Amino acid sequence: MVVETASLKDKFEQALESLNSAKPFAKSMYQTNVFQLAIELANSEEGMQVLYENAPRFDEIGVFHGGPWEDASKLQPPFVGGSLRLKGVNSIIEILSEMRMLAIAKGDYQHSDLSQEDARSFLNEVLALNLDLLFPPETEEARVEAGPHLKRAELLFQYLGNELSYNAISDKIVGEIERLTVQRPIMVDRIKKMIEMAKNMVESDIENDTKETLRAFERAMTAPTKLSNEFKDFRKYQGFLKQVEESDLREEAESFARSMKETGLVSPFHATFIRYLNRANTDLIPVALNLSETGTASFNANTDLIHDIIQLSIHPQTCQSVYGLANMLDRGVLTQEPLLPAIRRLLDLDIHPAVKKALLKPEHKRNGITANGVLVAGTVSVLGQPLGVGQGLNPTCQSARAISLWAQHGIGQLLEYIARAARDQDVDMTFEGEVIHSIELEGGVAGGEIHQELDPVSIVLVPHLDKIYNEMMKRTLLRGEDGHKWVNPEFYGEWIPRGFLNAIDSVTGYVTDYPAFVRLFYATHHPEYNEGYELIYPNPVGIFITNVHGKLLGLHAVSIQRIDLDSDGEYRIYFYNPNNDSGQNWGQEIEPSVSGHGELEGEASLPFHQFVARMYAFHYNPYEQGDTYMVDDELVQRVEALSRESWGEAYTWI
Repeated sequence: MVVETASLKDKFEQALESLNSAKPFAKSMYQTNVFQLAIELANSEEGMQVLYENAPRFDEIGVFHGGPWEDASKLQPPFVGGSLRLKGVNSIIEILSEMRMLAIAKGDYQHSDLSQEDARSFLNEVLALNLDLLFPPETEEARVEAGPHLKRAELLFQYLGNELSYNAISDKIVGEIERLTVQRPIMVDRIKKMIEMAKNMVESDIENDTKETLRAFERAMTAPTKLSNEFKDFRKYQGFLKQVEESDLREEAESFARSMKETGLVSPFHATFIRYLNRANTDLIPVALNLSETGTASFNANTDLIHDIIQLSIHPQTCQSVYGLANMLDRGVLTQEPLLPAIRRLLDLDIHPAVKKALLKPEHKRNGITANGVLVAGTVSVLGQPLGVGQGLNPTCQSARAISLWAQHGIGQLLEYIARAARDQDVDMTFEGEVIHSIELEGGVAGGEIHQELDPVSIVLVPHLDKIYNEMMKRTLLRGEDGHKWVNPEFYGEWIPRGFLNAIDSVTGYVTDYPAFVRLFYATHHPEYNEGYELIYPNPVGIFITNVHGKLLGLHAVSIQRIDLDSDGEYRIYFYNPNNDSGQNWGQEIEPSVSGHGELEGEASLPFHQFVARMYAFHYNPYEQGDTYMVDDELVQRVEALSRESWGEAYTWI
């Protein structure tokens, strides 16, 4: 990489000299070569450094000559993110412009109309407006719009973040961390990365409240207790625990539990502490897990199984599963006796070599953690956090939704699938009387390429579920209707209602009789129009994903968890979103909330009419509905206006 960068550096600087020598009327001919070489350099950290080293000369040479970026003093921070997200030459010109601005901010380039402070303020605002580039999310929008240009933009923001102070955007970063942690995802790598990058702010001149919040998050993922804070080494800490008084151990247990409950984050020291209690003082485990009365009863009734689960799967390297274990016990999963042998089977399962390879990361191997340990840790997390399952960067929302649904209402089925996939590398399902084996299928929605930054259960199951779901859909292609009508009940389970409606005609691709679509959803789901029938099981529905401008990005699978009044007396739809980052801006002031409106862990919510305005398909029970003609015309018109002016612009309406 160093040799390659050195070669590119020479070519880039030669291209700059050629551009410098060109007459003003001919500069556009030489700019193209500069931009092309800059694209190659911007693909690496070393290349970014080369761009910065040359940035003080960009204006003099004419890099921005004749274009919108020519006068740095006239540039506006709100436009930067849009340019970086565009494919094509604008993206790289914007990167070069930010490097110029950074050179001004650091005093390496004296600009006649822009001070160091002005440039620094500009870049701070750019960072604050584009936290998704500074800390890339795993959302549908990010997946749909992904590409080399966005990878370069992320590298740019990492470079800017390292060169600048984050102080000016500290409040926004703290808000982002809080917004993500409250959703309680199983995979917390992105959150930990944000906290790690924000650590430098703690010693700088920022608001005390912000500083203390950051410290609390940092402590939560490192050493949140009095005793753990005194040690840097897990072994020394565990050795010291042997001489600690009972009262101090209890205080330590309560401190760990409090930190975990407040943040949803688990320290490696917490896992070490649980392992110690598992051998020396099991009575304190319910305290360290902050168990409810139900959870404590479940623990006391299954001490042998829980002892083995902790011994096998709870390690500093799998510490986040402590949160899953606590929630699993509180949910009363272990009170369902038929599930106990299914869970125990995973402890000794003969895991397929290919699955072992997928599950075991270097840190697991270094610390003697087995593939069974990783799988059990992942299973515990999924059973404790059904709404924390995420699809990562894969187009596999259907599969993630399935794991979440089964973890809530089909645990025995889920455990059977996990065992089959891990041991046999095969999962089978029946579709309309015919058995489908995943081992016999190729491809899938994801094309066979599954991004591996997933929880262990998803790593094991998603490749199989993805292929089976795709095969089921293929078998419905010639039916003239949306295949989800038949596939969802067979794939997810018999609790999925057989009634189904799609706003888009499968044959023509047109939006047909949209008012009837809206009226039927209100008549089957809204408590004021559906004769009082309540949602018993989560309902898998399809929604349109739109960006901040309301423009259509694609289709997405979510689950309606429940429908209820919020504290303001407004009916809201509470839903599970497999992308683990539900608080996105969908345009038209439609921004799903993840807290503050009665959301449970992992839920997002929207006012009823706003959710309907982004929905394209739903299941319903035709025997449990009110009269569609009773739905107010004003409601239907309100929803239709939102739809037509957003995703509807991409469709023909009849």
